[in-house]
Amino acid sequence: MDSLPKELIVVGDRVLIAPEDGEEQRTRVGLYLPATAVDSLAVQTGLIVATGPGDPLPDPTAFENEPWKVEERVPRHRPLQARVGDHATFFRKAAVEITFEDKHYLVVPLAAILVLVRNARPLP
Repeated sequence: MDSLPKELIVVGDRVLIAPEDGEEQRTRVGLYLPATAVDSLAVQTGLIVATGPGDPLPDPTAFENEPWKVEERVPRHRPLQARVGDHATFFRKAAVEITFEDKHYLVVPLAAILVLVRNARPLP
């Protein structure tokens, strides 16, 4: 049983972040963090490696008065603004540290993310 690969699944409106090493005042993607934020560890940056599906949305057809209808309902979610590959600056206090397969990650709720840096898509 232990030889099967494991998968880390992020739930809800949370994102999985690989934190950036060091406490430099300028992040790898070019954002400047003021000394007060770095000194107090109020904010941190990292690379988003996985996202949850988002907040679940209610099914508008759930209250129909036709109980004989048998339909498979697919859950709907409000999509997250954060995407895999984005660099995030977030409140450190809201992050939960985890270790999965000897790698260090932070689980952060979407509400704790201050800004995202995303590579722009090239124009066609």
